[in-house]
Amino acid sequence: MLPILVTGKSGRMGQTVIEATEANPETTLASTHDAGEDLDAAVSAAKCIIDFTVHTFSTSLIEAALRHKVPVVMGTTGHTDEELETIKAASMIIPIVHAPNFSVGVNTLFWLTSQAARILKQDTFDIEVTEMHHRHKIDAPSGTARRLLEILNEETGTSYKDDIAHGRFGNIGPRKEREIGMHTLRGGDVVGDHTVMFAADGERVELTHKASSRMTFASGAVRAAVWLEGKPPGIYDMQDVLNLK
Repeated sequence: MLPILVTGKSGRMGQTVIEATEANPETTLASTHDAGEDLDAAVSAAKCIIDFTVHTFSTSLIEAALRHKVPVVMGTTGHTDEELETIKAASMIIPIVHAPNFSVGVNTLFWLTSQAARILKQDTFDIEVTEMHHRHKIDAPSGTARRLLEILNEETGTSYKDDIAHGRFGNIGPRKEREIGMHTLRGGDVVGDHTVMFAADGERVELTHKASSRMTFASGAVRAAVWLEGKPPGIYDMQDVLNLK
C-alpha cells in the first residue's frame, strides 16, 4: 500500500482526506501534519503528500518534498505567481499533480466546457460563469472557476486580464463583444457549485456541477496519489489522471 502524508489534519478537508486514504485499499495513512509540527519528519515517513491547506504553506511544503524526493498531490488554490513558479520548478525534480479540483464530475465539466465553447461561438452566445462556496473560503474566484475561465480563454482566444468581467455595478453600458462574466457567491456551508452559461437570443445552455460532499474531492486526490506512483518528474493534473487529454 502507498504510504500517504495528509497535511492540514485538523481542517475539514484534511479530515476528509484522512478518511479517504484509510478507505482506499491501495493506500495507508503514514503521517499527518498541522501548523507547528515537524514537517520533515512527516514528509520522510511518506511516499506521497496530499495537500489541501493554504497557499502560503505551499513553498515550505514543496521544499520539504524536494529534500525527501516525495511526490505531491496539491489541491490548494489561490497561489501567487511566485508560488506557482516554485511548484513548476519543483516538478522538474519530483512528479506533482496540481489541480484546482479533484472531483471526477468537475473534470468532466472542464471537458464539456471546452467542447461547448468550440460549438457555441461568441458571435452568437454570451458566456457567464458563476461559483458559490461556503462563507469560510478565502480566495475568489475559486480555483475551479479560474480553470473554467482559462479553458474559455483558450477556446475563444480571449484574455483573462482584458475580457473577464468580475461582477457588474452601476451604469456600465452594453455588454462588450468578447466579454466573459465571472460571478462569485459566498454563504452557508456550500461545498462547491459551478455553472458555465452560454446565452443567445432565444436559447440558453447551462453546464452545472454541484458538490454536496468534500469526499468527492478527497477520493479523487487519493486516486491521483495512486496514479502518481512511479511517474517521472513533471506537473500533471486530473485530466491526466482520468485520461481525458
